[in-house]
Amino acid sequence: MHSRGIEYRASQAMQGAICLVFFAGVYTRNLSVIVNSLLALSVTFLPAILQRDWEIRLHPLPGLWLTAAVLLHAIGMLGPYNYISWWDHVTHTLSASVVAAVGYVSARVFDEYSDAVYFPPRFLFVYILLFTLAAGVLWEVLEFGARLSAEALGIEAVLVQYGLGDTIIDLVFDTVGAMLVALFGTPTLSETIESLNERLERARS
Repeated sequence: MHSRGIEYRASQAMQGAICLVFFAGVYTRNLSVIVNSLLALSVTFLPAILQRDWEIRLHPLPGLWLTAAVLLHAIGMLGPYNYISWWDHVTHTLSASVVAAVGYVSARVFDEYSDAVYFPPRFLFVYILLFTLAAGVLWEVLEFGARLSAEALGIEAVLVQYGLGDTIIDLVFDTVGAMLVALFGTPTLSETIESLNERLERARS
């Protein structure tokens, strides 16, 4: 079987698993599970939309990585976040690597498209780390805000924030995810960068 066919079926299987999480949330009337699983399922269609509507070429691995990240997050809302100590570390590492990939692709596209911009390789490494940490901080702020809003309204929080110590640990694993992309993940993103530059060139001409 062609490798892309295997990856497509793997992605479908993970989407099916997210649907099961959603139904579990409906059955248990758990609002946080329902909301997070719906958002997770929506995100999994993003690679297909980019390829079909925007004609952006994507290596299969980033799409699978993204789907795996949101699947583990959705499953975590069922309970593993509370009783499996390392679950949050894994989901933050995976999610941070997706964010790092977005940051890397954006920087490379601007670097190659504009003559006024030049990012040396060493700067790119630092940029990926800083971009990912900034996104991680924003996520922690959203979690904190969601908790305060839920408490004020007397409803169940759809995002959970466990305190400053948990935030620091989350940012550490965000850094791990960013470093994995900076050190090993960039070759799988070259096709996407090339197709984005081609699209920008067509728009400019």
